Amino acid sequence: MTRDGVDGETPTLDQAARQLRHYGLEADPQAVLVAVRLIAAGARVGRATEVHFARYGLSTGRYRLLADLEDHGGEKSPSQLAADLGVSRATVTGLLDGLEREGLIARRPSAEDGRGTVAVLTARGAQRLRDMAPEHFGRLEAMVGGLTVQERTVFLDLLARVVRGSAALTAD
Repeated sequence: MTRDGVDGETPTLDQAARQLRHYGLEADPQAVLVAVRLIAAGARVGRATEVHFARYGLSTGRYRLLADLEDHGGEKSPSQLAADLGVSRATVTGLLDGLEREGLIARRPSAEDGRGTVAVLTARGAQRLRDMAPEHFGRLEAMVGGLTVQERTVFLDLLARVVRGSAALTAD
C-alpha cells in the first residue's frame, strides 16, 4: 500500500479496498488496514526504540536481557533467557557476548547443572539500569501520554488480542 501523507506512513481505507479489489479478494478492507497500520506502527516504534536505547550504549535486545536478569534475581540460564525473551539461543549468546565484553554481565557455571552456565548481572550492569531508569521510564510515559488511563486499559486489552492473533502470520 502507498502512503496518504497524513503522517508519511499511513495507508488509507480506500487504498486497502483498492488492493483487495485488484487481487479479487473478499477480505475486510478495514481489518487489512488495521493490520497494515499496526505493522507500520510496530516498525516505527521499533526504530525509535533502537535510537532511545542507543543513548545508553544498548540495543533493545540488550536492554531486555539486562532487565530480565534484574527481574529474576540477577541470574538466569541462557536457554531460559531465550525462552522468556522469545528469541533463539544463538541470539541470546550474541547478546551475552557483547554484554560480557562491556562488563554488564558475567557468566559462571550453573549450580543446578554443572555442564551449563548462567548469566549474572554485574554491579556495572545493575548501575547502567539504575542510571538510565529516570529518563527511560519518563520517555515511556511520554510516549503514551496522549492516552487517558481508560484508553491505556482498553489499548492493553486490544494489544493482547492482536498479539494472540499474530499467530495467523506464521501458521502453516
